[in-house]
Amino acid sequence: MSSSGIVKPQTYMLEKELILDSGKKLKNIDITYETYGALNKKKDNAVLVLHALSGDAHCAGLHKKSDKHPGWWDAMIGKGKAIDTDKYFVICSNVIGGCKGSTGPSSIEPETNKSYGLSFPVITISDMVRVQKKLIEFLGIEKLHNVIGGSMGGMQVLEWMTKYPEMTASAVVIGSTSRLSAQGIAFNVVGRNAIMSDANWNNGDYYETKAPDNGLAIARMIGHITYLSDKAMHNKFGRRLQNSEKYGYDFKTEFQVESYLKYQGDRFVERFDANTYLYLTRAMDYFDLAGKYGSLSQAFSSVTANVLVISFTSDWLFPTYQSKEIVSTLMSLDKKVSFCEINSPCGHDAFLLEYEELTDLVFNFLGNI
Repeated sequence: MSSSGIVKPQTYMLEKELILDSGKKLKNIDITYETYGALNKKKDNAVLVLHALSGDAHCAGLHKKSDKHPGWWDAMIGKGKAIDTDKYFVICSNVIGGCKGSTGPSSIEPETNKSYGLSFPVITISDMVRVQKKLIEFLGIEKLHNVIGGSMGGMQVLEWMTKYPEMTASAVVIGSTSRLSAQGIAFNVVGRNAIMSDANWNNGDYYETKAPDNGLAIARMIGHITYLSDKAMHNKFGRRLQNSEKYGYDFKTEFQVESYLKYQGDRFVERFDANTYLYLTRAMDYFDLAGKYGSLSQAFSSVTANVLVISFTSDWLFPTYQSKEIVSTLMSLDKKVSFCEINSPCGHDAFLLEYEELTDLVFNFLGNI
């Protein structure tokens, strides 16, 4: 049993029309979220956890006792853990554009009573954070004790501390970047093309027919390769064969790494929407704080949060030099910032795996705010 126990998803509807960065408008936005712990009387102990590309609002606990797996960051959230629910009121919401309850391309468009598909407007990291702010205000919280997230979640953390400095007391950015590199965009492009090339994609209008499962599975396989390091792949699989000691000299699944990637792709299509993959990866592509504000110094000029930046030695998707750029810019502006590079063979996925070191860093950082 998870230390966070049984948790129930909740939904808040933002009835007012929201103008997105694209200029398009979106109304009747549903925001699915989960909370853990209790908000204190001063309402100053709230921690907002922000999820990565394939994550959702279910970051800890169980939905029912029979669940085999708890939320995606359960090792970090709960009684006595890094984000201690005896001390903090933890909030995690599914981003807009998502497919786990919040309004996205698979949601029903009120005017047509059919799924949006590609009629859903393109969204940005800033749009996600703007909606999260509405949720935080709905919960009666004026200032967050902390915002924390890894990968795409880290992008949202950076957006929070620059866009709403008055609401952000502290921030933890894990394995992330202030702008996606050309290499990062390239991998997203290949993933999107795998989906859009699937015969079942049907220009995004597949909700009443067959979904583009093959394309989405391939996109996930490509993405999963970027989440691991060469050392992690070698340690986990090497060149080991799946079922024999000799090559079959055919194109069946022979190597263990082949079987693993196929398994990851097949599992992913059971819980994720192909169009959501398109929208969220595009939002990551567009994220560029220096481009938005003119420079990274300008972007961080209004930051008041106490910031902790964490990177991993083997993360080649969001390499340490990108974290150091964030840190050095904040230091040049005399902002309160700490930095740690964790020695890990796990690649980008380390933010979901290196719980012991992350727990020490995050627990102590939050306690000293």
